[in-house]
Amino acid sequence: MAKLWDKGVTADSLVEKFTVGNDRLLDERMAECDVRGSIAHITMLESIGLLTTEELQMLTEELENLLIIIKEGRFKIEQDVEDIHSQVELYLTNKLGDVGKKIHSGRSRNDQVLVDIKLYLKQEILEFKDEVGDLFKLLQSLSDKYKDVLMPGYTHYQVAMPSSFGLWFGAYAETLIDDIHSFVAAWEVVNQNPLGSAAGYGSSFPLDREMTTKLLGFGTLNYNSVSAQLSRGKSERAVANALSSLASTLNKLASDCTIFMNSNYGFISFPDELTTGSSIMPHKKNPDVWELIRANCNRIQSVPNEISLLTTNLPHGYHRDFQLLKDILYPALDKMHMCIKMSMLMLSSVKVNREVINDPKYDYLFTVEEVNRLVLEGVPFREAYKRVGHEVNEGKFIPDKKVAHTHKGSIGNLCTAEIRSKMESALSKIK
Repeated sequence: MAKLWDKGVTADSLVEKFTVGNDRLLDERMAECDVRGSIAHITMLESIGLLTTEELQMLTEELENLLIIIKEGRFKIEQDVEDIHSQVELYLTNKLGDVGKKIHSGRSRNDQVLVDIKLYLKQEILEFKDEVGDLFKLLQSLSDKYKDVLMPGYTHYQVAMPSSFGLWFGAYAETLIDDIHSFVAAWEVVNQNPLGSAAGYGSSFPLDREMTTKLLGFGTLNYNSVSAQLSRGKSERAVANALSSLASTLNKLASDCTIFMNSNYGFISFPDELTTGSSIMPHKKNPDVWELIRANCNRIQSVPNEISLLTTNLPHGYHRDFQLLKDILYPALDKMHMCIKMSMLMLSSVKVNREVINDPKYDYLFTVEEVNRLVLEGVPFREAYKRVGHEVNEGKFIPDKKVAHTHKGSIGNLCTAEIRSKMESALSKIK
């Protein structure tokens, strides 16, 4: 089948296979966005006299029918069709003849793919907003449930000071707010309309770009047409940076859980159906889910660098290199959705060991508590430190396993409501 850009020369099949790559498969997920962009574009074309009212009605009706086909999962890009834009135009041409060919007036595949990508990434950010919000709520509920249950805290992998399960769960809840701020930054980059920039230098048609901006729900325009094209790669990198931030959080959580469910720690446990066994050791309950979350999140943290390397040293304007951005970013989006889902599944079934702090090997957790108690009684800090140190060295230290932390953010004052307010404020910036 002839391509939209066909000039009468047939591309070698190997060249075509190499240049198209995975685009057909990856483009299918942007089908709804492409149709929405086309509906907005033809509505604008009619307003400036490039389509008749009747033509607009015919095209809109068929595009809305196509949306139904997409939502029902019946849409496919045919094997001999290059990309989503070609497939949509082919569909309209088959239905309406020459009228279907008019939808491309005033735009290029360059700004068309930019619109599709930005609309698609906006959808993805909104999904992550909801998913991270749900994970935040779950972590806060666990923090509140176990706020009075003490656990060991570590520095340098060494027993350090008393912590609590409430403090631990709550820490990851608050850290998710930083990740949402990264998604807010990505939203600001993505939420700009490039439609009308055409191949990068605008159009001689009197396009109403403010109109398409409103119709497509963008917050503002990429005003400069060259700047719109420069956003290719930058938008993907902004979203990748947000994914990387979230991946870092889940990576640390997965590492903690992998260690804490180890029999040498025994802080937490999970039902048998959420762990895996060994082919030769019948006692094993392996943390495969957490290990794979950790591994996938490590891979996701490499995505911003991969995008940066792909787009380095490219001058302004469109380059075919950009096609590979989808190969890098889209699988990472899928993996992150799955990592959040699996983290929710595991945390929903976590069981906390309420007696862990009573193990004698954790007695020295409370040395700082004893030093501070002596200081509050008037003993100089260095003297109190020395006195408790002697007790430890002589094996005479007997801990009082009680804590009385009251300052904001401590074991006894988790500031759950304040943290929730912070998250609500951050989430409200994505809309």
